[in-house]
Amino acid sequence: MLDAQEAPEAVYGRRKMTRWLRRQGHDVAFCTVDRIMRDLDLQGVTRGRPPRTTIRAKDSVRAGDRLNRDFSADAPNLAWVADFTYVSTQTGWAYVAFVFDVYSRAIVGWIAASTKTTTLVSKALNMALWRRDHHGHPVEPGLIHHSDAGSQYTSVAFTDSLAMQGLSASIGSVGDAYDNALAESIIGLFKTELVNRHRPFTNLSEVEYAVTEWVDWYNNARLHSRLEYLTPVEYEAAYYAQHLPRRPALV
Repeated sequence: MLDAQEAPEAVYGRRKMTRWLRRQGHDVAFCTVDRIMRDLDLQGVTRGRPPRTTIRAKDSVRAGDRLNRDFSADAPNLAWVADFTYVSTQTGWAYVAFVFDVYSRAIVGWIAASTKTTTLVSKALNMALWRRDHHGHPVEPGLIHHSDAGSQYTSVAFTDSLAMQGLSASIGSVGDAYDNALAESIIGLFKTELVNRHRPFTNLSEVEYAVTEWVDWYNNARLHSRLEYLTPVEYEAAYYAQHLPRRPALV
């Protein structure tokens, strides 16, 4: 358990730490983990309030809200949510944009940059589309792309890009975090589990490296209580194992 405090799993509270230790082959009870963590004064991290990043464009015409705060899906690639956040460095602000799959909570696209333009969120979207195609699960027309009403997401360039890809735009209201609660929640994890534990960052390159490492851990190793204590990758793999047709064996 002390070893875990030097690893990303140090963010886990008692319940999730119990699950993680069992996955490592340790037959432990929750009460034992609870007692030891209390004795050693170990505790998981807690999230603070995220900063406001939504700046609505004046006189912008935006799509309606297709999710209506229902952040659930029956399969991967039916709905994605997107948002970006700020990270302070010694040379200025870095901006990190994410795209999340609603079904598995997986981070399917991300990018860090020194400016918060439409290009920032477009690159995160393009990465998400490329990664899904690269892993054999290309996006089909009709996927809902949901975001807040920030000017980057309501811009003509980004809206046209969604339409060209066959994606359905969905925009929440201004100033209401609940309309994009899933993205806000995962970005809260990002700030708590990575940024707040490892700052100050020197520059953008250091942020990019740290984000890439954290995303890899988040997707492939981080346990999620809402996913039955599986990782996002495991949760999607279980779906595809159950729903994709089996290929006949080669003889």
